[in-house]
Amino acid sequence: MKKNSLLIFILLLFLSLSLNAQYTPTKENLEAREWFANAKFGLFIHWGPFSIPGDGEWVMQQRNITVKNYTRLMDFFNPEKFDAAQWVSMAKNAGMKYITLITRHHDGFSMWDTKYSDFNIMNSPYHKDIVKAIADECHKQGIKLFLYYSLLDWRRDDYSYWTGRTGQGTGRTVHGNWSDYIKFMENQLTELLTNYGEIGGIWFDGYWDQTAPEGAADRTPKVDWHLDEIYALIHKLQPQCLIGNNHHLSPLPGEDFQMFEQDLPGENKSGLSYQKPSDLPLESCVTMNNSWGFNITDTSYKTPKQLIDLLVKASGYGANFLLNIGPMPNGVVQPEFRERLAYMGNWLHTYGESIYNTKGGYIQPQKWGAITQKGDTMFVHVLNDSSTTIALENFPYKKITKAYLLKDNSSIKTSLKNGALDIEAIKMRDDEPDEVIVLICKNKA
Repeated sequence: MKKNSLLIFILLLFLSLSLNAQYTPTKENLEAREWFANAKFGLFIHWGPFSIPGDGEWVMQQRNITVKNYTRLMDFFNPEKFDAAQWVSMAKNAGMKYITLITRHHDGFSMWDTKYSDFNIMNSPYHKDIVKAIADECHKQGIKLFLYYSLLDWRRDDYSYWTGRTGQGTGRTVHGNWSDYIKFMENQLTELLTNYGEIGGIWFDGYWDQTAPEGAADRTPKVDWHLDEIYALIHKLQPQCLIGNNHHLSPLPGEDFQMFEQDLPGENKSGLSYQKPSDLPLESCVTMNNSWGFNITDTSYKTPKQLIDLLVKASGYGANFLLNIGPMPNGVVQPEFRERLAYMGNWLHTYGESIYNTKGGYIQPQKWGAITQKGDTMFVHVLNDSSTTIALENFPYKKITKAYLLKDNSSIKTSLKNGALDIEAIKMRDDEPDEVIVLICKNKA
């Protein structure tokens, strides 16, 4: 890069950051953040033409399918068994408070009636607006709708694919105009935020395509994403609409919540989430097997116990749990997904009080389990056998007025001395993934 060009880029970056730094959340936005932080449980839906090959949502990249050949999938996408009412009811019965729907993934296919791309659901044999169907049902059934939108595109020429980390094998040779791509995204986001009623949030992905790999010392993007413009547009169209960006970095100005991919906040067991948890509302997004999109060979389904553990530990960190499904291309949700969601709904029917509207525990999740809190009520989630007494050091209260199991109100023995609380050992039962102890506390230390 020439010296003058470098100076111009630095100036533009500085101006962009300065404009972003001026973002002040509105009253509606702050109220939406509070709602989101209390919701705790949502459904992620990865679904589209990429479901047809049955090899996950990255099939275009992994198989180096050209734009010409991949476009043919549109002619096969005809999910005649898709039922929006059933999908939304399934989420609601699972105890989920919101749905995050793929509207446009990295393959560039738009799941709604857009004027700005011919590669969309209306030009498929199905010829019905998927986003509208889900949005209408969410509004009808009282479920918030978040929209996943990819910043990355493996199909368009005006996307800066030649500087990106992915999409090099799709046969593109034209280097289009980056500003055209930014305008294209703004036009599509305007459609999504004006034609489908109230939207809970926009879930961005793909920013990382223009940065060094996760864990690198310098992850400055190679392009100007114009996030100040895009974020301002979203907050202007719907002030309450929350913005999250799965860039695997600390939150940028203008963002309203922080997500962790295949991880719990701060643990970074997947090698993606190197960023530290912020003061914004948090969310952990996790697959139910090992794939986001439909994968016909992936039968590594997490057990109901593993899913409850993840939900509880996410809550123990003060984060939401966004659990993914990858429906089949015909619109049917696999029974393995449905059964686990039903299990979680039944569990939350009994134990939801210890999850919804809670904050993270005064200590982070431990090997034995996690803590959630609601005012002066503390919920101790015992996820693993504690053959010895559970010892809670630096306990923040001076008195326990009552201690009992949430499921049946049976008493639990505790001892509070010198700022340390001891809780009697709990023997786990095979049919109980989580023994929840309720502590009614008094007099903060």
